[in-house]
Amino acid sequence: MSLSREKVNHLSQILAQGLTALPEVTFHAPENTVRLEIVRAIQDALKLEDAIDATVRRTLNSYSRKIVEGSREWDVMYQKLYDEELAKR
Repeated sequence: MSLSREKVNHLSQILAQGLTALPEVTFHAPENTVRLEIVRAIQDALKLEDAIDATVRRTLNSYSRKIVEGSREWDVMYQKLYDEELAKR
């Protein structure tokens, strides 16, 4: 899954502002530094998701019996392999 840079920045602003509003949260760095760290975390999560997706699709395509993408069997196998790959990482 990919998000535009603007969407990631917008999400990071919302999260940073939300954290700032919580009385039990204290930043030990400027809010913008925290926001940039949130951006990095979101981007890392999206990269991981893309890498796992590519690995799972490659595995599904390597089967000798072709499974049609979008079929119930494909969806079940995709989710199973995705969960396994996510647990590995």
